[in-house]
Amino acid sequence: MEPYENLAIAIVLFAARDYRSALKRLKKNPGGKEAMRTAMKCEQFFRSGWYSALSNVSGEYLIEQLQKEVREA
Repeated sequence: MEPYENLAIAIVLFAARDYRSALKRLKKNPGGKEAMRTAMKCEQFFRSGWYSALSNVSGEYLIEQLQKEVREA
């Protein structure tokens, strides 16, 4: 694997981790403004052209899967 591919994977994984964490915090405290801000920024990233350049996985699919994961936990 090329170094730039590793970097792309790392960027997506960090964003997914941040999104998952924000969703968990929102589950505990639905009014959490910082968690909401983080979740919205992550969703914006997953829907962006930059994300599409980094990953072949649909951003909407990833959002749905992460939400499902947190909801079922």
